[in-house]
Amino acid sequence: MGKIVRMNSADGFLLASAIDSTDIAAEAARIHNTSPTASAALGRALSLASLFGKTLKVQGGSVTLQFKGGGPGGSLIAVSDNDGNVRGYIQHPNVDVPRKPNGKLDVGGLIGGEGNLTVIKDLRMETPYIGTVGLLSGEIAEDLAAYFAKSEQVPTACAAGVLINPDGTVSCSGAYMIQLMPGYGAEKVDKLERQILQAGNVTDMLRDGLGPEEILRKVVADEELIVIEELDVQYKCYCSRDRVESALVSIGAEEIESLITEQGMAEVTCQFCDKVYNFTLDELNEILEIARNK
Repeated sequence: MGKIVRMNSADGFLLASAIDSTDIAAEAARIHNTSPTASAALGRALSLASLFGKTLKVQGGSVTLQFKGGGPGGSLIAVSDNDGNVRGYIQHPNVDVPRKPNGKLDVGGLIGGEGNLTVIKDLRMETPYIGTVGLLSGEIAEDLAAYFAKSEQVPTACAAGVLINPDGTVSCSGAYMIQLMPGYGAEKVDKLERQILQAGNVTDMLRDGLGPEEILRKVVADEELIVIEELDVQYKCYCSRDRVESALVSIGAEEIESLITEQGMAEVTCQFCDKVYNFTLDELNEILEIARNK
């Protein structure tokens, strides 16, 4: 389980949330058997997607973050429901890149910075909202902050980190997101920027034993913060056999006929949780009839 804490400043001009996503990042790394840098990239994206998803006010809504930067890791996807539960994957989970000269994992080098971040918000309307911004670095957090500034006109500070043990497992993972509402003064912005720098990175704070609330109080030290919500979140996939059947129907009768002719069965693996769904020849013939009658 991960834990999110959401807080407001007493005057209402600052919204802040933080997550300890250690268990979530560890579960994602286990499912996808990721390299150390891929574990860090995926953990960062899942952490921030969870915080973003929890801001949605529509029951059943979701937000998807798609990072496509042209790097060797390929595309990275993180999806959160409106309760902050997340799932995700990276296209090439086993690929790794050399560390930076300072010894830190080079997430930007794995994802690449020559592409886009696409945000898809499903608010249960006829069509989802889709916003795209160019990547700044592929380091995840600053790219999401750029999205908020350009697409939603909300000044936002994002930070995320994943610390990897020498054996490649996840030691700790977390993130915070601070958003400023109209009326937050320029002098206060300058002070907040200094506090963010002084607070240090997320993984150091987690390693020192700070929880989400303590992280926010350290980062936003001069504000009177009020806790508005605390909740547990998890890595959660919504795949099911019925959903996979619907996906097979959607590929069309011609593709299903090819599966029947060439393989006589189908094996479908969920990209989010690696669960395998097998369909026999008889089951494929039933699905083919449904596709023909659509």
